[in-house]
Amino acid sequence: MKCALVTGGSRGIGRAVCIKLAELGYHVLINYKGNEAAAQETLEGVTATGSTGELLQFNVGDAAEVQQVLGGWVENHKDQFIEVLVNNAGIREDSLMFWMNDTQWNNVVNISLNGFFNVTKQVLNNMLLKRNGRIINMVSLSGLKGLPGQTNYSAAKAGVIGATKALAQEVAKRGVTVNAIAPGYIKTDMTAELNEKELAAQVPMNRFGTPEEVAGAVAFFVSRAAGYITGEVLNINGGLHT
Repeated sequence: MKCALVTGGSRGIGRAVCIKLAELGYHVLINYKGNEAAAQETLEGVTATGSTGELLQFNVGDAAEVQQVLGGWVENHKDQFIEVLVNNAGIREDSLMFWMNDTQWNNVVNISLNGFFNVTKQVLNNMLLKRNGRIINMVSLSGLKGLPGQTNYSAAKAGVIGATKALAQEVAKRGVTVNAIAPGYIKTDMTAELNEKELAAQVPMNRFGTPEEVAGAVAFFVSRAAGYITGEVLNINGGLHT
C-alpha cells in the first residue's frame, strides 16, 4: 500500500493536501497535534474520495514523541511504505522583534524547522532503501523575502528552504526528490485575522489563494512528471513576489 504522511493535516492547507493525495489513491496518514475533531473531519474528507486514511497524533516539535508515534508506526507497518511526506505543520506567533520573547521565537522555529528534521528522519531511510520518495516542504513567502513582524516565522521557513536544497542533493541519486512550496496569502484559519481586503489589493491577482490551489502543486510534485525536479521552491502567491 502506498502511503502519504501530511503533518498539520487537520485544517487549512494540510486538509486540502490530505484530500488531494487521497484522490490520487494514497492511504493518508493525517498528523495533528491536538484538535482531534478537526483531524476527524479531514479523515472523513479522505474517505469520501474512496481512499483510506488514519490519524497520527504527535507534536512534530517533540523529537521523542515523533520517535515514539511515527517511528513506532514505521516499525509496526513493514508492509506499508510512506512514499510521500508533506511537512506542512507550522505556527505563527507574530511580533516585532523588539517585543518578541524567547518563547515566541523558540515555539515557531521548533515546529517548522525542528519539526521538519524530526519527521523527515523517521521516513527517509525507507525512501532511500526503496529508491523512491517525494518530500514536499511547505514554506512561505515570509521565508523568501521576510515580512515585518515575522522574524521568527521568516527565519524558520528560510531555514527549511535551505534544508530543502541541501537534502535534495544528498538523496537525488537514490530517486528521492525534495522540493518546497512557498504560499503567499492563502485563505485559511492562519490568515483569518488578517485584513484580507487590504492585503489582497497588494496582490496582482487581487485575491487570496485557496488551499486547493496549493494542494494542486503538491499533486504535481508527487507525480512522475516531476521526477526530474528537485531542490526547487515553487511560489504560489498570485504574483506578489517572484
